[in-house]
Amino acid sequence: MTTPEPLGRRERKKAATRKAISDVATMMFLERGFDNVSIREVADAADVSPTTVFAHFPQKEALVFDEDDEQRDRLVSTVRDRPTGTTINRAIHDFYTAELRANVDEHGNDVTRVFLRFLNETPALRDYAAKMWLRHEDALADAIAEELGLADPIAEIRVYARFVLQMQLLVNDSDDPLGTLDAGFRLLDSGWAPIEAKIAELRT
Repeated sequence: MTTPEPLGRRERKKAATRKAISDVATMMFLERGFDNVSIREVADAADVSPTTVFAHFPQKEALVFDEDDEQRDRLVSTVRDRPTGTTINRAIHDFYTAELRANVDEHGNDVTRVFLRFLNETPALRDYAAKMWLRHEDALADAIAEELGLADPIAEIRVYARFVLQMQLLVNDSDDPLGTLDAGFRLLDSGWAPIEAKIAELRT
């Protein structure tokens, strides 16, 4: 399994600043509503300039999702660096499960539910979340194709990648995130496993 290079001091400081701004903004949005908080107010509360906020976040909606690029990289690494004998579907399921549990462990189940409800009740954030996850589709499809020894993703891989990413949106909508996740991946596995096996057979 590949071990990521440790971040340098500059990268650590940048990541810390980004997370601090996102945390402040999210708390303000939860308390007052997304549309009732301005970028300038977020900057003042985080003790940075509005220019600094925009240097880290291209638009207001992005303030709530402070790990877009990191999520994509971890998702791709989940496929490429999965343990020997672990299927792609199982690896992604376990990745999503670990992410959900880590969020609950950090913030508590009640806070997590409040945050998910806030996302679902804010149209701008629902739309941004959907677009954010689907931006990872090409990267995920390419990683899966590479792992299966294909030069480019076939149609089945692209469909699977889309469904996998849509699972995040279903989980956000659910009162039982882990249950929804398990149910979704059981269904995905019944359709995906024969395809993965067939590709492996054609390569032998």
